[in-house]
Amino acid sequence: MTFAVNHYFDNKVTSISFESASGPCTSGVMSPGEYTFDTTKKELMKVVEGELTVKLPGSESWESFPAGTEFNVDANVSFDVKVSSASAYLCFYS
Repeated sequence: MTFAVNHYFDNKVTSISFESASGPCTSGVMSPGEYTFDTTKKELMKVVEGELTVKLPGSESWESFPAGTEFNVDANVSFDVKVSSASAYLCFYS
């Protein structure tokens, strides 16, 4: 198995990509900050630690996703994330 480590936003977001039994996914951590992510595939984001506050495509409002919750993002869109304390996630791609 091969792991690829990716760093984004001046190393404030780090992810490790791998092939899970469910397909391609990443496990990552985010430092406090505000980020805009672009998607190329459909994503299922599962928050495993901390909390992500997210503005999904087409929405004018922010939604909070604490540890134990998840959200979906379509392919080929952008979404905004605010992080107030170090947080971790699993992202599954389809």
